[in-house]
Amino acid sequence: MTPSEPTAPAVAAPHSPTEADPPSPGLVRSAGLVGLGTMASRLLGLVRNLTFAYFFGATNAMDAFFVAYRIPNLMRDLFAEGVMSAAFVPTFTKRLTTEGRDSAWQLGNQLINALIVITGGLVLAGIIFVVPLTRLFAGDFDAVPGKFELTAQLTRVMLPFLTLVAIAAACMGMLNSLHRFFTPAVSPAMLNVCVIASAWVFVPLMPRAGFEPIMAIAFGFVLGGVAQIAIQYPSLRREGFRYRPTLNLKDRGLRNILGLMGPGTLAGAALQINVLVNTILATGEGTGAVSWLTYAFQLMYVPIGLVGVSIATAALPVMSRHAALDDLPMVRRTLSRALRLMLVLAVPATVGLVVLAEPIARVIYERGNFTPADTQATALALVCYAPCVIGYSAVRLLVPSFYALGRSLAPAIVSMAAVGLNIALNLVLVRVIGFQGLALGTAVASLANAGLLLALLRRPLGGVDGQRVIATLAKITVAAAVMGFVVSGADQWRQSIWPGIDSGWLMLLVGTEIVVGLAVLAAAARALKIAEIDEVLVQVGKRLRRNP
Repeated sequence: MTPSEPTAPAVAAPHSPTEADPPSPGLVRSAGLVGLGTMASRLLGLVRNLTFAYFFGATNAMDAFFVAYRIPNLMRDLFAEGVMSAAFVPTFTKRLTTEGRDSAWQLGNQLINALIVITGGLVLAGIIFVVPLTRLFAGDFDAVPGKFELTAQLTRVMLPFLTLVAIAAACMGMLNSLHRFFTPAVSPAMLNVCVIASAWVFVPLMPRAGFEPIMAIAFGFVLGGVAQIAIQYPSLRREGFRYRPTLNLKDRGLRNILGLMGPGTLAGAALQINVLVNTILATGEGTGAVSWLTYAFQLMYVPIGLVGVSIATAALPVMSRHAALDDLPMVRRTLSRALRLMLVLAVPATVGLVVLAEPIARVIYERGNFTPADTQATALALVCYAPCVIGYSAVRLLVPSFYALGRSLAPAIVSMAAVGLNIALNLVLVRVIGFQGLALGTAVASLANAGLLLALLRRPLGGVDGQRVIATLAKITVAAAVMGFVVSGADQWRQSIWPGIDSGWLMLLVGTEIVVGLAVLAAAARALKIAEIDEVLVQVGKRLRRNP
């Protein structure tokens, strides 16, 4: 059964910020809807990565694809999960609240057309200058015959994805502002469906057409961009939106959005720029390094999507509405609730990735052309990337909070400082511990980014309920440590009893370890009286009863 979408999250009446304040059921419910849609996309993303590993492993072709993919995907991440939420949703929500739907639809049309013009220009420039663009990111690929040329060809094919994902992100922003969360959250799943289908159908056919097999994946990404728009547009039409090819640069709302998108891009770009830096530095670490880091990053990004993106997506329209009404106490309460909910989910996820990095990588990737050595290298990178789950889940919530308050400069400066820190750490760590040092530098920079953003939010909000946030963090850290100890012991016992078990049985046993870990976490959280865990369990129980 498809989950129904609420018309609006429930919001409690204002009260003193010192009162007991469990997470809003409306916020948890909305985040749950986003989480369900995101989970579908992330699971299909794992299938997509499994398909990559099966057909191409960690080969030169896969390295070339991941570099070429990184350029348009950088813009995808910024538009779909970064600047669009930070700049567009608060402005659209304010227009919707104060002037009504017709005026809001006009703003949405203006933005879509502006994005077509802007990104279309970038795509055209990228296609014309694809060789120097590719050399900027992967000059070291020249050392391997044909690798650089393949990377440039893949980049040229995938560049139109920029325009498609920008339009899809605008649709996502409008639906989220209307508290329609599930359809936008599930739209990226269509991208994964198209890529997976292209791999299985077209990879064998590419050589007959004179293309490298990896080109099938590039074509699949472009088709996936079209599908992301197609799945959202019917929902917008039902809400009353009609696309109009009009563009008025004097529209005050559009100018406000475009003005915020500059610093907004910088503010939300730290993770994507850091990953791009990692990719560039990894091109000099030999065949496989780019692929190992990318496979590990995509595993780590699953909980960021389920936790950070889901909670931030649900919280932003609520904070924007209260900010438009100058109700700062409610903005503060919503942010505190969302941050505590994020911590009780992100901290255990981080511990789980560290403890089970090797079996998770083995279960998902080790088949076809993906070797046991690739598994070990990917697991090392995953352990180093794991703290990013906490850091960037918090950043995904905190950056839009500044924009809901109409403040754009501070998060942009913090983001660029985090990028500088990441580059400095990576240049040192890659020489000390190799390619996995790139992942570790990114993790440290993500935590620094989140910590500084949270500190800077205290002044405009009159505090961020710091004592309760710290108390929740301390409790969930203890509960997650207990969970990690039990799961680690269970996994070591499994390895001693069945060291060479096949992937099917390994999947079953690792799944059992995860279930045991979640049970231990729930028990520890109950003993420590972590209210947010109770609220999550209540909402999960309601969802299961509603969809037996």
